[in-house]
Amino acid sequence: MPNPSRLRAALTATVVTLSVLLAGCGGGSQEHDEDLKDQKLGWKDCPAPSEAEGGGGAPSPLPDGDKWQCATMKAPLDWDDPKGDTIGLALIRAKAGGEADRRIGSLVFNFGGPGGSGVTTLPAFGQDYAKLRTRYDLVSFDPRGVGRSDPVECLDDKQLDTYFQQDATPDDRAEQTELVDNTEKFNAACEKNSKKILPHVRTTDAARDMDLMRQVLGDEKLHYFGISYGTELGGVYAHLFPKHVGRAVFDAVVDPTQTPEESSLGQAKGFQLALDNFAEDCVSKTEDCPIGDTADDVKARIARLLKDLDRKPIPGVFPRELTETAATGGIAQALYSKDFWEYLTEGLDQAYDGDGRVLMVLSDALNGRNEDGQYSNITAANVAINCADDKPRYDTAYVERKLPAFRDASPLFGDYLAWSMLGCTDWAVAGAADHPDVAAPGAAPILVIGNTGDPATPYEGAGRMVDALGKGVGVELTYKGQGHGAYDSKNRCVQDAVHGYLLDGKVPAAGTVCS
Repeated sequence: MPNPSRLRAALTATVVTLSVLLAGCGGGSQEHDEDLKDQKLGWKDCPAPSEAEGGGGAPSPLPDGDKWQCATMKAPLDWDDPKGDTIGLALIRAKAGGEADRRIGSLVFNFGGPGGSGVTTLPAFGQDYAKLRTRYDLVSFDPRGVGRSDPVECLDDKQLDTYFQQDATPDDRAEQTELVDNTEKFNAACEKNSKKILPHVRTTDAARDMDLMRQVLGDEKLHYFGISYGTELGGVYAHLFPKHVGRAVFDAVVDPTQTPEESSLGQAKGFQLALDNFAEDCVSKTEDCPIGDTADDVKARIARLLKDLDRKPIPGVFPRELTETAATGGIAQALYSKDFWEYLTEGLDQAYDGDGRVLMVLSDALNGRNEDGQYSNITAANVAINCADDKPRYDTAYVERKLPAFRDASPLFGDYLAWSMLGCTDWAVAGAADHPDVAAPGAAPILVIGNTGDPATPYEGAGRMVDALGKGVGVELTYKGQGHGAYDSKNRCVQDAVHGYLLDGKVPAAGTVCS
């Protein structure tokens, strides 16, 4: 399960695949090396995404005919040795389309993960931000360890197919041993294939990269739009460089006060809430809900399906089978957006008849697998960044003690999320802290948007981010909705507030509620 979320671009890939399938079935100046600070970016037409970015074709031109441009920015491999070895960070931009004298600067996006490729995600959702392009160059990037930016590499595609077929919710000692062994093999492969980059993919490293990016782009302040994990990255940036914060928006907010265990438990509650809302929505429609007569019946049938799959998987996307773990991941993926509830309904309905293809496609999207069997490096990068950031290490005995609390939080997702805490147990790099420091006294106002129905970054995290940023910095806005994030819900109230701040500098009143 992603912590706190998977890249939203995976949802776009899911739509395409499903449509085919269903049709046929501190504030001071940072000390940069002068050569890096003054480097010139050679912007060119963007190539097709690399396999680590998810593959596919080059981004289509913008509606006005302008092309997306890509470049590579050099940054220190080790920020403690800024004059040492460098790495290349992949960037993408759409130049501002409005009048030149109204251009504010660059608006930098991070869409989350951690491990998501901004170079592929920004074009996928570029039209959603068309209004912001009237005054900003829209810019995103592959953070270090991600996509084209010296990607973390662990298992190959065939090995990942096997890895994701494992039972991630063990019922006995033998299954526990197998899960631990598989985790150790994954982590050892990461160390073998990516030993040089692993110590240097912490969120603090990415935040320092963004400050270098700000300078190379020619901006006095960093104007920023962070989503999901991007809010954590933005908070860490604000902590390190409060005086460089420009107009910033945090959407789908990570709780910066939580340990990894607390975050996983919060996600269990969040995904259970989203499942409850999905079930209620299905049975409340005027037509019959094909997967249950009542909300409780819907959830009970899902639970029985997962138990049945634990005993005997069903055909998925040939030649792979839909296992209990894959089905759980597919359900979770669909709960990220209300737009995907119809696919979840279809997938469950088909799975009850022995056809697991739709749930498998959803699970593949969660894991970064495309229809050609190629995996992006989102899983490898997600693990590497989280394990470099997070200090706690959990073992099987600890997880077993915590299982009752996780099951109480979510009968469906509790085991899945509890056992996922083993991911960093034998990681080669020590974790940095229990949780990120985002205190940013003196920073400009940051608009912090929480969604009451968010499964991956529960609503309470927005208020805690505001408190942690410090007095006069965080400005909270509440969206009473469903899905991961608020801006892309197309809610007029939310978008007006974001546009008012980013385009015109108008900070909405703290405590504003949109529904």
